Amino acid sequence: MSKKVIPIATAAAAGGASGLFVVEAQNTIYVRSVTGWFTTWRWALVWITQLVFYGMPWLQWNGRQAVLFDLEGRRFFLWGLALYPQDLIYLALLLMLCAMALFFFTAVAGRLWCGYACPQTVYTEMFLWIEQRTEGNHHARKRLDGSPWSTEKLARKTSKQLLWLGLALWTGFTFVGYFTPIRTLAAAVSTMALGPWESFWVLFYGLATYANAGYLREQVCKHMCPYARFQGAMMDRDTLVIGYDAARGESRGSRPRTADPRALGLGDCIDCTLCVQVCPTGIDIRQGLQSNCIACAACIDVCDSVMDQMHYPRGLIRYSTENGLAQGWDRATLLRRALRPRVLLYAGLLLAVTLAMAVGLSQRNPVRLDVIRDRGVLARVVGDGAVENVYRLHIMNATETVQRYRVQVVGPQGLELIQATELELGPVEERTVAVGVRLPAVIAARFAGLTVPVQFQVHPQGGEGAVQPALERSTFHVPR
Repeated sequence: MSKKVIPIATAAAAGGASGLFVVEAQNTIYVRSVTGWFTTWRWALVWITQLVFYGMPWLQWNGRQAVLFDLEGRRFFLWGLALYPQDLIYLALLLMLCAMALFFFTAVAGRLWCGYACPQTVYTEMFLWIEQRTEGNHHARKRLDGSPWSTEKLARKTSKQLLWLGLALWTGFTFVGYFTPIRTLAAAVSTMALGPWESFWVLFYGLATYANAGYLREQVCKHMCPYARFQGAMMDRDTLVIGYDAARGESRGSRPRTADPRALGLGDCIDCTLCVQVCPTGIDIRQGLQSNCIACAACIDVCDSVMDQMHYPRGLIRYSTENGLAQGWDRATLLRRALRPRVLLYAGLLLAVTLAMAVGLSQRNPVRLDVIRDRGVLARVVGDGAVENVYRLHIMNATETVQRYRVQVVGPQGLELIQATELELGPVEERTVAVGVRLPAVIAARFAGLTVPVQFQVHPQGGEGAVQPALERSTFHVPR
């Protein structure tokens, strides 16, 4: 019996070229500069985030870098907190906290993170500011790109590229400074003694910043960032978004400033397209809510300025909700609708994760103990018939002060340590010591062939910054 074959025909490509995939060319977006209330807030966030990012590695705390993720030493310093790899649970809680905060703010007011604090947005603003200072406003930049090469064009383009590269490399240097002490890193750079890994990450992060903020820009938000794709799962028709009031704005059309738009059958939108010209992703907000909108609110600022010039009320483009725009709700109604089950759920989860992290850090014991049995000899019988097991104790002092500890073992009667039981660790020091644990022959005879549970204890010996004892369970093997 012959098999049925489903014929597959190649779909006609755009422009009538059958059998070809046509990729639409991306037009360069020459973003128009804008001023206003939301623009001021956006630049305030640029300054705050970058002062924190560039400045924090240079801050000192107790004679060390205040924030340092020392991967080589397997220690992480966050101001007065010293964390070891065993504390990765707090990193997981921190990531959960960030995720819950993102979900909460997205459910309440859409893509606030994208519009004001996302690194892609922040660095694009910085790179665009450099471009405006070296090449001029959006009209001048467009003319410059379309003009033939000249001395002036070469000078402007070169100065822009050098400033971009300088900022990008400084960003990469600062990023690596969170993992290698930045003062040591600066000394290595000044003497051309930078290691291969540090060199790689400075260049990698710097060039990634250069490419993303200098050239890709809106393409990162449109095609590379996953947040734009799954934000719809966290938003609904009562989420605050940037929207165009079509009931008030339509029909669009130009008119004299002194004309009555109602007499002309027009709405408040004069179809100036400035909202499109200031949009960093090149969308037209008048076409409704779109996934490419990053909620930067530049269109609100420029539209409000146009409304002021036309002597119309502000708010033709404004923060509202889809239901609010459709039904003409006032601000009080919008705020009441914000307290809905979705938002309350995210708020509850955010509070729970915050409390869990706070409680965990407050109850965290800064002395850590790991017990590892000697793998070479499970147990051995010494000269007087006593049974001896050997262990390796890894003790970590996660405080910023010198600590003295006394090591004890708890188990069957007569169980004792046979090595020195006291040691001293410096600030944020860890040490591995080998200890033997011995059980007298008379007692060991009662446990022949058994594995007995024991517990090691490391007790702080007072002094400044004394901490609670660390406890760790293990086993003691008695041969037959």
